[in-house]
Amino acid sequence: MNRQPHILHLHSTFSAGGKERRAVALINRFGAGISHSIVSAMPEAMGARDLIAPGISVHYPFGFPALAGRFGVRRLQVLARAMRGFDLILTYNWGAMDAVMAHALFGPGAGLAPLIHHEDGFNADEAGGLKWQRNWYRRVGLARARALVVPSHQLEAIALGPWVQPPGRVHRIENGIDTARYVGARAGKLPGMTKRPGTRWLGTLAGLRGVKNLPRLVRAFAAMSPEWHLVILGEGPERAAIMDQAIASGCEARVHLPGHVADPAAAIGLFDLFALSSDSEQAPLSVIEAMAAGLAVASPAVGDVAQMVAPENAALITPAGDEAALAATLVTLAGDADLRARIGAANRARAAGQFDEAVMAARYAALYGHALGMAEFP
Repeated sequence: MNRQPHILHLHSTFSAGGKERRAVALINRFGAGISHSIVSAMPEAMGARDLIAPGISVHYPFGFPALAGRFGVRRLQVLARAMRGFDLILTYNWGAMDAVMAHALFGPGAGLAPLIHHEDGFNADEAGGLKWQRNWYRRVGLARARALVVPSHQLEAIALGPWVQPPGRVHRIENGIDTARYVGARAGKLPGMTKRPGTRWLGTLAGLRGVKNLPRLVRAFAAMSPEWHLVILGEGPERAAIMDQAIASGCEARVHLPGHVADPAAAIGLFDLFALSSDSEQAPLSVIEAMAAGLAVASPAVGDVAQMVAPENAALITPAGDEAALAATLVTLAGDADLRARIGAANRARAAGQFDEAVMAARYAALYGHALGMAEFP
């Protein structure tokens, strides 16, 4: 290919969550030689666009058909026509699955470029179990996909099992970050917040969505001693529910929601301990960031979390859904600075060895380059 490749990204949302930050990290690494068009199934959720480096050729197509809507053949035909003219189509999560189906049904006739689909996990409506209707829809829609990319062992098993994908189509690529940026990250700033001497911060980075079950984290945090504050970095529709729970738990003065932060590497340096409370995760980028920053992690055993953290930390990962166990772990870690330091050091070493962005980017570049027919990509 002699001209600049043009990649279409169809996202379930383009808010600054884990999958979006990974996509932006790859866009930035691929550099100015690749052109990108980005569409969100939730047009108002575009926070990740601010993370794209200057000089990257990126477009946000005006009037692109809605990715979500009532199923209909004509609607899928319209989606297929809108996907013409690109060199590679990348789709992300269930919110973009109608575009995947449109590609499967009408791609050959419309002359559409190869499609690679990415699945990173489930919303609250599938956190407790997969829906057979969606399994069927994915199975049919992915029939013409060039590849399906997943970040976790759990999703790989689902892809090969309920979604009945051939092994050659499924690629497990572990999430990665620029771990060097987090080493020694023990200072930073948050908008409108100052960390007062003598206080400790329990922190998390998460979209404020139901599947993250942040009210559970508030309830577990309430048992921690008064010098601890809970800082939740992210945006989303559950802000009021989180603060309502803080009021009900009597800890509203110690719960803070400063919103989205552009540079997690700086913000996470303010944390003394990291926590998740999700009903469903796969391979959360935020856990890797916490590990790289040398933090201990308190979390339920969702997705690959117990396999991701260092063995010293894995012993403290609690059973999924066991709120009392999560609260007890938080209290244990909060009361033992030496334990937090030992676990944090082990996590930092594991992150550098297993989850560096350079390894992840090389694997994505090889996969995308092969789909584009390029010997070297980018």
